[in-house]
Amino acid sequence: MAQQLSLRQKLEILADAAKYDASCASSGTAKKNSVGGKGVGSTEGMGICHAYAPDGRCISLLKILLTNHCIFDCHYCINRKSSNVARARFTPQEVADLTLSFYRRNYIEGLFLSSGIVKSANHTMDQLIEAARILREEHDFRGYIHLKTIPEADAELIHEAGLYADRVSINVELPTDSGLTRLAPDKNARQIEGAMDRTKSRILQAKDERKRFRHAPRFAPAGQSTQMIVGADGASDVDIMGRASALYGNFGLRRVYYSAFSPIPDASAVLPLKRPPLIREHRLYQSDWLMRFYGYAPGEVAQAAEADGNLPLDIDPKLAWALKFRERFPVDVNRASREELLRVPGLGTKAVAKILAARRHRTLRLDDLARLTQSIAKVRPFLVAADWRPTRLTDRADLRSLLAPRQEQLELF
Repeated sequence: MAQQLSLRQKLEILADAAKYDASCASSGTAKKNSVGGKGVGSTEGMGICHAYAPDGRCISLLKILLTNHCIFDCHYCINRKSSNVARARFTPQEVADLTLSFYRRNYIEGLFLSSGIVKSANHTMDQLIEAARILREEHDFRGYIHLKTIPEADAELIHEAGLYADRVSINVELPTDSGLTRLAPDKNARQIEGAMDRTKSRILQAKDERKRFRHAPRFAPAGQSTQMIVGADGASDVDIMGRASALYGNFGLRRVYYSAFSPIPDASAVLPLKRPPLIREHRLYQSDWLMRFYGYAPGEVAQAAEADGNLPLDIDPKLAWALKFRERFPVDVNRASREELLRVPGLGTKAVAKILAARRHRTLRLDDLARLTQSIAKVRPFLVAADWRPTRLTDRADLRSLLAPRQEQLELF
């Protein structure tokens, strides 16, 4: 007879099992609150503990699996069918009770719920939906809910999930079809894309209905996201960036998340023995940011890569691109367009906005830039100001080594 686990033991197992899923940010959700004494939870205001990891991930959600039992045998997954790990399973009611308990203690702002596939995709999806339904309908929970949906489940179930969740996501898992076929033989790339496409259509339809009918039901108002594992197969950073760009364009995703592959116990022989450096994951997020907010085309970001198709690890992709296209620099900070300024290493979107606002009133000097930017040393080789011209600095052969972050040995004590 199987040992009965306490709720605490289940939480330890299933919270730890959920840590490999990176896509848990709560940005973009529709604002809801419990003003007026009705309902529990909110996605804004007092009583919400927003905590972020150093890499920017939101950790203010109760992030758990419904179960880590799984009928699939994906090589890279710690919860795969053949894995020798402790197993546990929540009931939908237990998930709802935990979420409310954590929220009332001011630990979280909502729930991120994923699951291994137990019995069947439809059965598992039905259980995920039931947990969300209990929260929304029985407790009038107005906090954030992110449901990880299962592409193999019926379209009607994924549709129902979107009616309860602020955000839904379907993981593409790996950047190439060949990698998915080799490492996740139970998954099908076209099936995943089909589910994402249907979700996109339903989100757009719901937005249109809300414009015409104020009380039309919301459907995943925070959109959909996905995740790709980095370093489990031979895909280069250029492959990953190309795939991410296609996902954004084809399915209107809010975010593509990247998760560095982590070796697991009793791993398959087809997997790498070592994890990729975490800085590689960070560089991919930076490249993603360049495409989404800085006006870089995917092909331009790919030009920042090294000969092996991977982004350099010692410098960020924006600096790498600028060093390869030095003929585009320096730009005149007092005359350059917003698009040109956004290409300057060391200038973020906020700094560019401040520069554009300030130069309406006066001609900017180097001291002005120092007050508007975080790293004047990084900016200087690429800008012309009223009292500054980099002359030969922009073309120095050792400019990369001058601008690369210094490597420091951290003290243990």
